[in-house]
Amino acid sequence: MRAFSLVFLVFLTVTPLSAQYGGSDRIWWDAGQGSLFPWEQDFDDPLGRVSVLNTKGAVRTTGHPFFEALGTNGRACITCHQPSNAMSISAAAISKRWQETSGKDPLFAAIDGSNCPDLPQQEASSHSLLVERGLFRIALPWPPKKVVPEFRLEVVRDPTGCNLSKTYGLESPAPAVSVFRRPRVTANLKYVVAGPEGLTFMADGRETSLEDQAVSAATGHQQATVPTREQLRQIVEFESQLYMAQSADIRGGLLTEKDGPPALGAANLRGGVVGALAPSLSFDAWRPASGAGELNTQLQFRASVARGRDVFFGRTFAPGATTCGTCHSAGITRWMDIGTTNHPMAEADPALPLFRVTCETTATPHPGLGRVIYTQDPGRALVSGKCADVGAIVMQQFRGLAARAPYFSNGSAQTIPDIVEFYERRYMFRFAPGERQDLVDFLGVL
Repeated sequence: MRAFSLVFLVFLTVTPLSAQYGGSDRIWWDAGQGSLFPWEQDFDDPLGRVSVLNTKGAVRTTGHPFFEALGTNGRACITCHQPSNAMSISAAAISKRWQETSGKDPLFAAIDGSNCPDLPQQEASSHSLLVERGLFRIALPWPPKKVVPEFRLEVVRDPTGCNLSKTYGLESPAPAVSVFRRPRVTANLKYVVAGPEGLTFMADGRETSLEDQAVSAATGHQQATVPTREQLRQIVEFESQLYMAQSADIRGGLLTEKDGPPALGAANLRGGVVGALAPSLSFDAWRPASGAGELNTQLQFRASVARGRDVFFGRTFAPGATTCGTCHSAGITRWMDIGTTNHPMAEADPALPLFRVTCETTATPHPGLGRVIYTQDPGRALVSGKCADVGAIVMQQFRGLAARAPYFSNGSAQTIPDIVEFYERRYMFRFAPGERQDLVDFLGVL
């Protein structure tokens, strides 16, 4: 494996990766812009470079339902799944878009791009959760369809006004609960579809196929009619051929070098078992040889990543023998309450709604909080109606993190170190010296 010189490392820290490796600065895809979607794209991000691989070659986007607005508000799938943001969308990109368009981009459509559709849409404050945190409003019917809920839901705090709105809230003609969530990645779906718990999409697992998810997105976020069967086929086919991962790091250099770790890079993800993030995948190529002597900055970073891999898959924390890799491996379709939305595990956030859930005495109680739960997002329980599901969210993948901050479904972690710190507090994880940074470095190259 090639070792980069110290001179190169100094150059790397001050020169954009786009200038060294041919990547692009952040760009924005508009619905219907008609550009060719290439077979591979590289974009600078805060830690280095993210790559998007389109395995079936360049796509002509004119007339393609992923890129064309299907509904009335001017949005397309691409609007909220930007290649430069790892096929999701970052809060930084959203804020920049607001400034560039004075809030007139279809991204800020009243239906879910504002805190509530009945607020004055020309004011930035009406879109604060999206502009500042990257959160879209998700309105779900209450009670859920075809389900008798095991609990009573009450609004304790409603800063956006939407849950108590006479038009959009719980007392409206079409009763709904408004929660606020980050958009998910439309790439690497091969591993999501292969999840051991079966097919579940969206943060609350309410859709069971990519087709259903596409219908939900079109009829909800785009305010469209149900796409045709051919349109759904094209959307699902396109999403299924995309792979995305970090491909270069400011400190570690190219992450996709020959004979490097087989877990890294979009091309490795395309390769099936070799690309799946699993304990069997070796980072030995980045471990310093015995007696190697003093390492330069790049090799020190790579050694840290290799140690971080060991922490991710090998260090256990409560409960039992759980590791990070237990829940974040090849199949990312399970839901669980990790504490990001339920109190007292989650920190109070006055900008988000707060609900009180009171479970029936006959219901299976929440495993950690019993029968009276305060939550900012009931999560899976809004679909299943089950007390035990309150706050449960479908696990997300850990690829391309640097390009799509903030993190968690509610955007409560602003940085990768914030992710690690949350789990450290939540599960009383005790790091040995240096392990915290090793884990941060590992997550940053995925």
